[in-house]
Amino acid sequence: MRRSKQAQAAVAEAFSSAVDDGVAATKELATTGVAQVSAKASSLAKHETATRSVASRLPEPIRFALVVVLSFTLSALAQSFLGEWTGGELATIARQPESRTEVAVLTAWRILELALGWFGNYDGYDLAALTLLSHGPGAYLTSEFYGIRALTAAAYLGVDALSAFIPFVLLRQLSGAHSAARGVPNREIVLDKTLEALTAILSGLIYSVVLFLACRTYLPTVLVVYFNGIPTVQPAVETVPLGLDRIPTHILSLLFGLAARAFIFTPLVTTPHTLEDDEVGEFDPVSATFGQTLYWNLWGYTTQTKVAILRTAVVMFVTAVSTYLQCAMMINGVESYGAVMYAAIWVVAAMVTGLSLRYVGSV
Repeated sequence: MRRSKQAQAAVAEAFSSAVDDGVAATKELATTGVAQVSAKASSLAKHETATRSVASRLPEPIRFALVVVLSFTLSALAQSFLGEWTGGELATIARQPESRTEVAVLTAWRILELALGWFGNYDGYDLAALTLLSHGPGAYLTSEFYGIRALTAAAYLGVDALSAFIPFVLLRQLSGAHSAARGVPNREIVLDKTLEALTAILSGLIYSVVLFLACRTYLPTVLVVYFNGIPTVQPAVETVPLGLDRIPTHILSLLFGLAARAFIFTPLVTTPHTLEDDEVGEFDPVSATFGQTLYWNLWGYTTQTKVAILRTAVVMFVTAVSTYLQCAMMINGVESYGAVMYAAIWVVAAMVTGLSLRYVGSV
């Protein structure tokens, strides 16, 4: 009996020792694994930093040329894949360029969009947001009125945004505004998730309301008269406030809201106070010359207001041209006047959104 108990005690002690050894080995393995993963992540981060460092030493024109090549390459590859994946769905409504001039115009405009972002000192988030705001109207038109699946339209829109975003991220660092770097003015506003959601929702609602008003006034007539062969105008005729009956419209409005916040509101609130702001506040119309008074009346705004005005103007301009070209040169049967009238809806929406975000930023 005593030997049996001694044997049981020995077995228990051996089992306990084995468990302890196993736990220790597991901890060691886990620690080693975490260390390896951490080392690999650190190595990748260093490699990315080194890549950007090398790129930053290249002359500005060469880096821009790389941006253009990367953007066109990514876009061509992705669109080719989407064409196969969707069975050429978008090709059923696409208008083939009738001359080399049209191809040159579309190519030149895309390069101009990239140049505007690069030489305007925008980062990847800026250009992706601008692309969503300016190419989104075309995606809405094809999915709502031409029978293209919302998923297909969204995929092509995503390709446009990513083909602009990725080259900029690789060749230019994020701005302090979008990275929320320490020392950036009003950094707490940028990091405030509640305010981020509210400003995005506000911007999305403005786009929804402007679109609803257009559908209730002139858009159905424009689509019938100037969009020859359009399959249906029912979504415009039967629209309800805020697009409550259509989930894709909700999603697109939210994307517009997020993009408007990223492109207009974030750079606006992170713009620091400057000496020009003091000069604007101290302006004396009695002692000022005629030229100073004229300048003050035309451009006598604070630096933050100037940022909001310029960025809103950029969105309006790029949206107008991009939407017009997408309608008139890339969709069958669309007349120029119809393309202009359709683009006007989104230009007005961008203007009202920019003014609203400036007001919110000044509160």
